[in-house]
Amino acid sequence: MSLFRRRANRVSVDEAHWRTRRADAPAVLLDVRERAEWNVGHAPGAVLAPLSGLAAGAAVPSVAQAMPLVVICRSGRRSQQAAELLTQRGHDAVDVKGGMQAWAAAGLPVVDERGNDGSIA
Repeated sequence: MSLFRRRANRVSVDEAHWRTRRADAPAVLLDVRERAEWNVGHAPGAVLAPLSGLAAGAAVPSVAQAMPLVVICRSGRRSQQAAELLTQRGHDAVDVKGGMQAWAAAGLPVVDERGNDGSIA
């Protein structure tokens, strides 16, 4: 059974935050940007799985394999592609409208590779 409403293939940053950041979070925030983008700034607790790797056949990281996935990128374009790809592979996946740009604009936390305040390139 899907964690997400039927036919809801996109979620707001607020819903993404609620689904992935609380202590009993039922989903994993999967960031599909490239490592260089991730290093500059990402959501704390997100898991990196670049779309380039997923498109080439890479598996979802083990920590996210059996979990519903909330997929995020910079603006929402790559995450839509990744969510569609992952859904075709049998994962329960939705993407975040507006991506990390919307996440940061909403005042949600962004950290760099060292855990310091990050930014969205």
